[in-house]
Amino acid sequence: MKGIFVAALVAVAYAAPQYSKPSYSGYKPDYKPSYKNDHPPMPYDFAWAVKDDYTYNDYNHQETSDGNGYVKGSYQTLLPDGRVQTVTYTADDYTGYVADVQYSGEANYDYKPAYKPSYSAPAYKAPAYPEPVYKSPAYPSPAYKSYSPKY
Repeated sequence: MKGIFVAALVAVAYAAPQYSKPSYSGYKPDYKPSYKNDHPPMPYDFAWAVKDDYTYNDYNHQETSDGNGYVKGSYQTLLPDGRVQTVTYTADDYTGYVADVQYSGEANYDYKPAYKPSYSAPAYKAPAYPEPVYKSPAYPSPAYKSYSPKY
């Protein structure tokens, strides 16, 4: 009992150190950039598409920018289940990347390849293996004692 009283007395007597609240000044880097920004952003517009029926690849992407940080675009993907996923997005300095994802079509899971393999069943017979010639071990199987916990 005496040990508990001493421990409580030591805990009460010890006061945690008091630190002053940190003060932060504005961040100012100690270096100057080694590049000059002589090239302001330029407006652009691009589009590309891939349609390969043999590999079932069907994609397209289109994007435009006004040169002032506003980007608008969309892309489409043919999904394996037959639906088309369309993503329309905008991106700017204020709202970030905002996307709207839409699906069109009905999902179809009855996959049937458009091709049949050109090979047939193998022309050879499956190998026949003889029974092993070694004898079974002569020692008895281990006999373990059953264990039941005692409560």
